[in-house]
Amino acid sequence: MHVTEALSPPDQAARLAVWLRLTLTPGVGRLTAARLLAHFSTPHAIFSATPAALGQIVSARKAALLLAAPGEAVCAQIARTLDWASHSGRHLLALDDPRYPALLRQIPDPPPLLYAIGRTELLQGPALAVVGSRNASTQGLANAAAFAHALSAAGITIVSGLALGIDSAAHQGALRALGATVAVIGTGADRIYPSRNRSLAHQIAEQGCIISEYALGTAPQAANFPRRNRLISGLCCAVLVVEAAAQSGSLITAHVAADQGRDVFAIPGSIHAPLSKGCHKLIKEGAKLVESAADVLLELRFAPLLEGVVGTPRAYQGEHQAVLLALGQGPVDTDTLAAHTRLGAAALSGALLALELAGHAERLPGGLFQRINP
Repeated sequence: MHVTEALSPPDQAARLAVWLRLTLTPGVGRLTAARLLAHFSTPHAIFSATPAALGQIVSARKAALLLAAPGEAVCAQIARTLDWASHSGRHLLALDDPRYPALLRQIPDPPPLLYAIGRTELLQGPALAVVGSRNASTQGLANAAAFAHALSAAGITIVSGLALGIDSAAHQGALRALGATVAVIGTGADRIYPSRNRSLAHQIAEQGCIISEYALGTAPQAANFPRRNRLISGLCCAVLVVEAAAQSGSLITAHVAADQGRDVFAIPGSIHAPLSKGCHKLIKEGAKLVESAADVLLELRFAPLLEGVVGTPRAYQGEHQAVLLALGQGPVDTDTLAAHTRLGAAALSGALLALELAGHAERLPGGLFQRINP
């Protein structure tokens, strides 16, 4: 049993209070905390060090701040955070916690402390980041949702940033499959941004997981969102860019992912589409072009998971299975499919797109479709 699992609640609270003190000490940011932990290993050792020992790592001013008794504001924030974490479904994951994401520990500056809501076990399994434009096209949103749905159905956790556009579509696609999705936010875990995604955030908290490195109460700040991108890629073995302009923030995530040693995938588009420029730029730089969820799984060498994406009809459930069974070997129109499946236009279109991306259906001229047997 790991030491943190054996602690009683009061001891656990005391342990977390020391981690909170480190992250809340004025003047000590994530990079300073990372240097201190690399040298002293634990927050307790940092606060027990001599001024001379601390002075080897940080300035005399920062050493004095670390050794001074926490002020009222810091003590109040620690108490508030411990109370927040005492409620069901809320978690504080310090670097020494066995639930802390193993992949995230490997990046150069992992957060000393994560605030999490929901299923923390999702932070340990195979995960893929899906990112892209906030002002995505209709096709881009459909692609994000379909890829996320197919990959989630195959057992991959979908990680994104809860932003409007591609992020939201990716979360929604995953929720419609196994619900295995993680939202990395750039505010405190008690704040929802953007507010339009409040309902989506609540659904993720119930079925997936929301994480943040920022203290409770942290409001949306422009600088926080590029910083959180390193966590989106750091949690995953690869990043998929669905749609991005030439100067998109998604390219930052992709480049950070490459620096972290993660694979980068991109979906191509029309040479005339502004939102394809970023993906094409990444492909020119060495990102792998993918056209289906199966491409992603093959590139990641997740062959055992392919059964859930391009396997037999039994791999599909609900709407996807109904459409697949209704598709014959010859061309069939959507009116006929709607009559056989009794699905509405939106549900039928989504199911057909997912099957097409997964390699089980082919779109023909004239609005016809036919089944493909891999």
